[in-house]
Amino acid sequence: MAHSNLGKLYLIPVPIAEVDHRTCLPEYNRELLPTIRHYIVENIRSARRFLKAADRNIDIDSITFYELNKHTPEGAIGEYLRPAQAGEPVGVISEAGCPAVADPGADVVALAQRLGIEVVPLVGPSSILMALMGSGFNGQGFAFVGYLPIEDTRRVQTLKELEHRVRTKGETQIFIETPYRNVQLVEQLIRHCSPDLKLCIASGLTSEHAILQTKKLSAWRGHIPDIHKVPTIFLLGR
Repeated sequence: MAHSNLGKLYLIPVPIAEVDHRTCLPEYNRELLPTIRHYIVENIRSARRFLKAADRNIDIDSITFYELNKHTPEGAIGEYLRPAQAGEPVGVISEAGCPAVADPGADVVALAQRLGIEVVPLVGPSSILMALMGSGFNGQGFAFVGYLPIEDTRRVQTLKELEHRVRTKGETQIFIETPYRNVQLVEQLIRHCSPDLKLCIASGLTSEHAILQTKKLSAWRGHIPDIHKVPTIFLLGR
């Protein structure tokens, strides 16, 4: 149970493309941002840019930023939450999309839950859910499996396991890839999975060049769109 004398931990979504914030973030979020003086962020420069774009009157220099990424020392997260323990609100900002989903912010949330700090997820763009919404696949039984193994043998084995889940359980399989390997991943799917398996490619969502298409793998062969280095969600389904 959250303690009333503790500050709240706000999970603040960020646009997933270079778009006007009004197209994807509620007014409530923008009104809340100036009231928070402590932010746990993946990248300080992009977090400052996001806050300035959301409200040009925010005094960026009065804000304390705590950087959270793979280089963050173990034990630092406890220090980052001290303002919340002292009764002040703390915000968590990802590089794009929703914090704590396929994102290091999950470690902050886990500790906040243990400390009894109230966690408040705010409404905003989630490329995973938007991709599922637009895929035409099963939205009641699905699994997000994150990044696939890099090593070829394990990757092919994983692809076959995902196809098996689609066929035996009807469960939509959702995954992501480092953007510069997007095309290579689609080529591997075409090579190693059944041609009648359906793949949805959801790339650059919310941007003016967004792609959201579902086809059988046989139809993607020779027609892979230009998704090189573009943030993309992949879904397998039936």
